[in-house]
Amino acid sequence: KQWYQRRVRSAFMCRSEGVMLALFKALVRPILEYCSVVWSPTLLGEVSQLEQVQRNFTRRINGLQKLGYWERLSALNLQSLQRRRERYTIIHMWKIYNQLVPNGTSVEFTETTRFGHRAVVPTYNYRAQRAVSTKFEHSFSVRGPILWNTLPKSVKEATTLPQLKVELGRHLKGYPDRPPTRGYAGVNGNSILDYAASRGSSDPQRGVL
Repeated sequence: KQWYQRRVRSAFMCRSEGVMLALFKALVRPILEYCSVVWSPTLLGEVSQLEQVQRNFTRRINGLQKLGYWERLSALNLQSLQRRRERYTIIHMWKIYNQLVPNGTSVEFTETTRFGHRAVVPTYNYRAQRAVSTKFEHSFSVRGPILWNTLPKSVKEATTLPQLKVELGRHLKGYPDRPPTRGYAGVNGNSILDYAASRGSSDPQRGVL
């Protein structure tokens, strides 16, 4: 991925914000996010490695070279790649709930008066090898429902995809976006789940809501 972005940059001399963002969004970011609902790393080293691609690309934009990565994200109104992957997971959960895509992982939902639609988080055998249980916890069938259960009713009850994106975007702006990146020390792993847990939200199933 690093060599590919270098080829993209070398093909264009202009380093203006508009041109560079258009190139990144059209030619680089789609490769990084392909099938991200299925393949979404959660280990901080892997998250940081992917984030490095966007970090390096935005560093070349005229006028932003002296800003840190987190500052560049804010200045460019960009989400971290990590946050975008979690956003895609939530959107896919909404599509499953509304029967717009096949429910290949057999996600189940329940209705509650207070929290609206809730996803049932599957359990696993805690006696299984740690490597197996870790992969299970990081899979879509587990992380998808947990992320879904952190959302307010206004997001989950969106009736159209455009409405969902607007409500979800408004909700995510309430969370800091400081992804794990080499040389930066964040207060947590920057996942939505980290911030939801730190706010003390209660989920009878998994400890966060």
